[in-house]
This record gives sequence, C-alpha cells and structure tokens, in this order.
Amino acid sequence: MGQTGHHALTLSPMTERTTTQLLVAAAGGDATAWNAIVARYERLVWSVVRGYRLDAASAADIAQTVWLKLVENLDRIREPERLPSWLATTARNEALRMVRAQQRTIPTEFEHDLVDDALPAPDAALLENEQLAELVTAFGELPEECRRLLRLLTTDPPLDYDTISELTGRPKGSIGPTRGRCIERLRRIMHRHDDVAPPSEERPAS
Repeated sequence: MGQTGHHALTLSPMTERTTTQLLVAAAGGDATAWNAIVARYERLVWSVVRGYRLDAASAADIAQTVWLKLVENLDRIREPERLPSWLATTARNEALRMVRAQQRTIPTEFEHDLVDDALPAPDAALLENEQLAELVTAFGELPEECRRLLRLLTTDPPLDYDTISELTGRPKGSIGPTRGRCIERLRRIMHRHDDVAPPSEERPAS
C-alpha cells in the first residue's frame, strides 16, 4: 500500500508541469523534460519560420538552430515562463538572417525592409489580385497590436489561445473580442478606401 502511495506522489506528467519546471529539469539533463519542451513549442517555432516563406530545407535548418540555441541557454533563461517569446524572437532573428543572406546571394531589383511587424513579401501573383492588394494596404493601417494579434491568429499551423496569450501578454478571454474589433476596424478601413472614387478622366462636353 505504501509503495503504491509513494508512486502516485512522485508521478508528475510532463504535460502538467510548468515551463519553469521543464526548463530546470532539462538543464539538469532530463531528456524527457527536453522532449516535452520541444513538443510544447515546436509548432510556435515552425509558425514563425514559415512566415518568411523560406524553402523547406532552410526552414528546417533555422528550426534546428533555434533548438540548439535553447540548449546552449537552458540555464540562462531569466524568465522561464516567457520562453514562448524567447523562442519566437530567436526564430524571427534566425529567419531574417537567412533571408538577408539569400538576398545577398540572389540580387534583386528592389530592397525590402524586413521588420518584426511587416507582412511577408507577397508573391507577384498575389499583387495581381486587386482585392488582396487592397487588403494588404488596409492591414498596414491597423494599429500595431491588431496586426500582431491577427498575424498570430492566422499562422499555419494555428496557435492555441494559451500560446497567443503568452506571446501578447493579453488575457486569453480577451483574444476573441479583440480579434472581432480588429477585423471590424479592418473592414472600415477597406470601405473607406472603396468610398474614395478615382478622379474622372472624362472631360466636360464643350
């Protein structure tokens, strides 16, 4: 009986452990804890990297680099519960480094500024679609917090609300209502653009 009770007391499923507990255990050499960290956040890393439209091999290299950097810094993460933000920032920086390296290798006619809140450069085919071009323009006029939230809500694969809450510092219960307000604001911006009629090229009859 006592043996059974002891077993129940020491049992601690990795899915129920906090990020802090997992990081401490992983830093101490617990491979199971490390695997739990990867399983919990690999979707986040892939979502950030895939946002830069890199080829599969490059994206895989970046994801591997992110995890290697975490291994190197396991005992230096000052705020373990902010690990999702650390991973997202590291993935973004590595992706930007890769994109810039590729741009230096393949000269282009135009230079694009790559910033955290910028949308990935659209394909030429998308720009040929007038409605999508208008949507991109309207999206750029949204407040920064709306752009960031909508981007996180439309990642592929999708992020859960717990992860989005950690990344934005916004209560999970407020994400849905805020999303609705941001989308409504986006609609108003697009309608405002539609209301601005282009100047007429017709000349008055003489």
